[in-house]
Amino acid sequence: MVGSEFKNGDKLLRVLVVTLIFSVMNGTMFNVALPAIGEEFNLIPSQVSWMMTSYMVLYAIGSIVFGKLADKYRLKDLLTYGLIVFALGSLIGLLATEYWMIIAGRILQAAGASVLPATAMIIPIRYFSPEKRGRALGTSAIGLALGSAMGPVVAGLITSVGNWRLLFVISLLPLLTLPFFRKYLDHSKGTAGKIEFIGGGLLAAAVALFLLAITQSSGLLFAAGLVLLVIFIIRIRTTDNPFIQPRLFRNKNYSIGLFIAFITTAMSFSLTFMSPQFLTALNHLSPSSIGFVLFPAAIASAIMGRRGGKLADERGNFTLVSIAALLIFSCFVLLSTFIGVSPYVIALILIAGNVGQTFMQIAMSNTISRTLPKEETGVGMGLLSMINFISGAIAMSLIGKLLDKGSSSFHLNPIVTNPTAYMYSNIFVVLSIVIVVAIVIYRLQFGAAKAVARANQ
Repeated sequence: MVGSEFKNGDKLLRVLVVTLIFSVMNGTMFNVALPAIGEEFNLIPSQVSWMMTSYMVLYAIGSIVFGKLADKYRLKDLLTYGLIVFALGSLIGLLATEYWMIIAGRILQAAGASVLPATAMIIPIRYFSPEKRGRALGTSAIGLALGSAMGPVVAGLITSVGNWRLLFVISLLPLLTLPFFRKYLDHSKGTAGKIEFIGGGLLAAAVALFLLAITQSSGLLFAAGLVLLVIFIIRIRTTDNPFIQPRLFRNKNYSIGLFIAFITTAMSFSLTFMSPQFLTALNHLSPSSIGFVLFPAAIASAIMGRRGGKLADERGNFTLVSIAALLIFSCFVLLSTFIGVSPYVIALILIAGNVGQTFMQIAMSNTISRTLPKEETGVGMGLLSMINFISGAIAMSLIGKLLDKGSSSFHLNPIVTNPTAYMYSNIFVVLSIVIVVAIVIYRLQFGAAKAVARANQ
């Protein structure tokens, strides 16, 4: 039974990697096509940005919803529904004749594709023992890295030689993996009781308002989100079968793990968001050239992902977190010091940052998964996915506002002499300090032998 289960687990991982590649590509490649879509439908930037905003909001909400559903229903059924809805959204986008149809297609895409973040974490947890889970998470990280690497490059090639609608054709391809998921996934269900949809709806609405408040810079939306969040907290504390059990947040290891993941994910999104910005502003590169500068780092992450997972299994999560933090810290310090130099040098520096991010993601997912009881694995990991999206949105919004101010009048790094680079350099200095804080918190909670033992229980 166990041998067969692990055999299917390996097959599932291969199918999952392929699906994740196309899913991540779908989230990134449309960025490149936004100018062409805006021109065809005569849109202003704020209008065309809804293609990404709507996708991000629904994707974040769906990750926690599918995570909760995975605690009760068969994973193969959830994947079936998700991939079919994803394909339906892609088809609507492909055939769209009005802009609202494109938005509708992107919303359906997000609603369907959001089954994958929970799946990418649940499969390693359900089909692999704790001592092999790191390698499984490292393998799934390959799909994330390859999707990130291929998305901008493929989109650039397609939009330069063909119509942006072809991007929706690529988004139909994940449907081809559905028969393999149906074949290799078992029929097991979770043990959770009845789903409390009122609480789920309150949480979804609160998250949507928070993300919209961040992306639209609206204090009113943020306040509305806080009100709904308070109502949600009251709801889960007073109902018999809450959408999320309050005891989940009383789990100190889990709560602190989420906080650390929030910080480290913000670092990841910050680097991803800032790299094209400074390569354009300081190195004056075209979008296609930027894609090729970023490509080596993403490929290195894909190659090293499984190695990082193996290291976590053999040496422990703290070892992998320490290596990840060192790589990320080195990347931030080097970028702060040498920002604006040759793109070839930047490409090498980004390798350290991207590999560090991949290692950190593996280690944090592995750490947090071990703090959860089996019956709350789905909602717990789904909540982690949702927190990651909120963290990324906040990081990109804050950095975007800083960059909107233009050049800084002072510099934290005394080596930097180019005033145009001061703002970018200062941000990387701050990020390097924040990653040190994150590793210290992790060390205090999970690094000691007793803490690790508690996390592994």
